[in-house]
Amino acid sequence: MRVAHALAARDGEEFAKPGNLVEVRFVKGQSLSLTAARLLALMILTAGGDAWEPVAHRMRKADIRRGHKGNERISEMLEELHRTLFAIDDLSWRGRKATKRFSLIQSSREEVEDDGAEAGWIEWEFTPDARRLIRESETYAVLNRQAVLGFRSSYALRLYEMGALRLHRRQSVWRGDMTAIRAAFGIAPELYKDFAQLRRKVLDKAKAEIDNLTHFTVEWREIRRGRAIVEIEFTFHPKSAPAQLVAIDNSDHQQRGAAEATPPPLPAPVRGPRSTAAMAKPERSAETVVRFPVGSLMYAAEPFGEIARVHGGGWARDIIADAYREQMGSRLANLTGAKLVKSWTGFCQAFASRRGRP
Repeated sequence: MRVAHALAARDGEEFAKPGNLVEVRFVKGQSLSLTAARLLALMILTAGGDAWEPVAHRMRKADIRRGHKGNERISEMLEELHRTLFAIDDLSWRGRKATKRFSLIQSSREEVEDDGAEAGWIEWEFTPDARRLIRESETYAVLNRQAVLGFRSSYALRLYEMGALRLHRRQSVWRGDMTAIRAAFGIAPELYKDFAQLRRKVLDKAKAEIDNLTHFTVEWREIRRGRAIVEIEFTFHPKSAPAQLVAIDNSDHQQRGAAEATPPPLPAPVRGPRSTAAMAKPERSAETVVRFPVGSLMYAAEPFGEIARVHGGGWARDIIADAYREQMGSRLANLTGAKLVKSWTGFCQAFASRRGRP
């Protein structure tokens, strides 16, 4: 929750989802549609660092819908969230291993006018079980709202969350047997019983979207017992800065080209101190173009020096800058403005992830 507060204060594109919520399983035969999964992401972003509190959270309907005049889909998404059950491993009252089933949304209210017309806000509360998971979570996934909005498959979104949760660990691996994999993705029992179908309809499509839209890539290894595939091991790799820049462009294109097919953009977090995104747009004349500094980042090089301090894992900012210039080469001369800031931020994060602490 401290991370969620910090990300909200930056007023940027990133938000935190507690690891315990990322790793909950769908009850057999249940899953969330892509639109409902995005609404859940909106709720977590809006609640931010207060998600564990026993209070109501509120959001404008205008922040949920995108390119739709009515709000009928919002009602459908809320009802889907209410009826979807999740499962975690727990203990019974006798101390025996048990499976606990629960929902994430306790109650919701949707405004309507006296004449039955739609009105402007929804309000909801997380269940006590969901709040406990959020409160006790010791890990978190940092998600990018542009990427969340760009996905066309709920399976890709789930795998993205799993990867974001593990990306910066010493071993960025997720491994599970076929039962666990199907439960994590929410694959119905009657779907993709043949592994070739599952590979083609789920894994290949999810990998293509993640590799295209996010700041990391995913590979998987099929583990066999005889001829049968019994486990899958996923490995997540951070992208280099140029590849991250391409992912940003692709994500922007997906959102522009699918306004009617995708739910609304995530609402901006509560305003706090100036973020790296805000620093990318200082009050300048129209003729001024933000370019990467040619000298040291120690003085008069904002926002780049501050980005290196925040995201560089403790490495000297000029060491990171030299590595960035070497990797970008001649492409750096044509990179400006917000795209440059996003590229530099991603490179600092990847540099710290690869090198660890100095």
